Amino acid sequence: MTIVGFNFTKMLIEKKKTATGKIDIANNVSIKEVKEAKLNLGNSKKPGLEFQFLFTSNYKEDIGKIELYGKVIYMDKEDNIKKILETWKKEKKVQKELLGSLYNSILSKCNVQAIILSRDIQLPPPIPLPKIKPNK
Repeated sequence: MTIVGFNFTKMLIEKKKTATGKIDIANNVSIKEVKEAKLNLGNSKKPGLEFQFLFTSNYKEDIGKIELYGKVIYMDKEDNIKKILETWKKEKKVQKELLGSLYNSILSKCNVQAIILSRDIQLPPPIPLPKIKPNK
C-alpha cells in the first residue's frame, strides 16, 4: 500500500465579510469518487486507484469558506485494488485502515494550503497556530 501521487484540481476561497471576535470554523474532508488508475512504471503498468476528495473549511456566521478539490493516487496489489474498487461501487465506502492513511495524506497537504489561502484573502487560519505567551 503506497500513496504515489497527490494534486489539487480546484481551489475555491471566498470572504463574505470581515471576521471579528471568536470565529468557529468547521473543517471536513470527504472522498467523492474512487476510480481505477493504470500507473506507468518503467515499461510496465501497475494497478492503482485515484481517490477524488473535497476538503472544506466553513467559517461560521457566513464569514467565508475554503474548498480544495484534488486527487490522491494509490498503488497496491491487484487483488487489493479490485477489492477496494468493488466495496466503493457497492457501498461508497473505503476500508478504515486505508481511509486513515488517505485522510492523513490529504489533511497534511490541505491544511497547509488552506492556511496560505486564508492568509492571502485575510481570513483567520482554519486551524489554530501555535502562539507564545510572554512571561510577566
